[in-house]
Amino acid sequence: MSSYIDLKYIMMLSPRLDKFKKVRDNLFNFRCPYCGDSQKSRSKARGYFYRKKNDFFFRCHNCAKGTTFGKVLEYVDAETYKQYAMERWRGDAPNTKEPEFNFTAPKFKKKDPKLESLTPINKLNTDHPARQFVESRQIPEEFYSDLYLCSKFFEWAKIGTLVPRRQDHPRLVIPFRDETGEVFAAQGRAFGKETPKYLTVKFQDKPKIFGLDRADLSRKIHVVEGPIDSLFVDNCLAMAGADFGSLPEDATIILDNEPRSKEIIRRMENLIKNNYELVIWPDSIPHKDINDMILAGMTSEDVQELIKQNTYNGLQATARLSAWKRI
Repeated sequence: MSSYIDLKYIMMLSPRLDKFKKVRDNLFNFRCPYCGDSQKSRSKARGYFYRKKNDFFFRCHNCAKGTTFGKVLEYVDAETYKQYAMERWRGDAPNTKEPEFNFTAPKFKKKDPKLESLTPINKLNTDHPARQFVESRQIPEEFYSDLYLCSKFFEWAKIGTLVPRRQDHPRLVIPFRDETGEVFAAQGRAFGKETPKYLTVKFQDKPKIFGLDRADLSRKIHVVEGPIDSLFVDNCLAMAGADFGSLPEDATIILDNEPRSKEIIRRMENLIKNNYELVIWPDSIPHKDINDMILAGMTSEDVQELIKQNTYNGLQATARLSAWKRI
C-alpha cells in the first residue's frame, strides 16, 4: 500500500520537478530540487526517485543528497506533504496503530580499491570523449557513477605482459559487483575498433554475472548477454559468458537477435530443453541487441513490452525458434 501512495504523490509532485520523466517502472528522473543540478546546463537531470522494497527514496548524483520521497515532498510542497503523511498513516495502519515511518536506508556502491585509480564517467566534463561515448550509447545517467574511464586497461587489469605496452589503450570499465556490492570482476569495453571489443577480467573465482548488486531475486529476473543491455531492462542480470545453468529456473533469457548465428541457436535450443522462458525477437526487429534498439529510437518501456509479447517456452518456443532461425 505504501508504494502505491508514494507513486500517487510522485505523480502529483511531478509538475513541480523540472525535466521530470519516468525512466522505467519504479524509477523517475528529474532535476534535483536541492542543488538545482547545473546552472550551466539546463538539460542536466541527476535527481532520482527509486523504489526499495515498499517505499520510494531520493538520490541526487550531483550533490549526493539522499533521503526519502516524503522528505522531498515536504521540502517542495509542505501542504501536500501533510495530506501525504496522513494518507500514509491511514494506508499503513488501518486500525489505531501509531504511525511509524521507519525507512530502510538505501544501499549505494561501495568504494573499492581496485577502482580508485579510475575516473567515474559522471566526474568527466561533458566534452570528454569517454563521456560522449557513454552518452552516445544512451546509457541512463543514473549508472554513470559506476562506469569508469581506464587510460591503460591492460596495465590496470595486470594483463599488460600479454601485449606490447604500445598497444595498451583506454577502455570503459564496467565493474561486476556481488550481492554485497564488492567488485569481483570487471569488463573493459573498447572505445574504438580495438580487439577484442569486450574483455572481462576476474579478481575472484565467481561466475561472471553482472547486476547481482541491483537485482531483486524475489521478483521476476530477466537475463541478457551483455552488461550494457541489462541497464535498459527491469530487474536484469547479464551473463557475460557465464553458464546459464546457474540461474533461477523461472528466469526469462534474452539472447541477441542473431537468427544466422549457429552458436546463438544452439544455446537457445539448450535453454528450451532446460525449460527456461526465452525471448525470440519478432522478424520485424532488425537490430542485433537491446542497446541497438534503444539507439534506433525505442524507449526502455518499448523494449520491455517487446520482451513481454515475445516470451516463449516449451513446444511453443521450439516452434517459434524453428520459424525464426535462418540456418
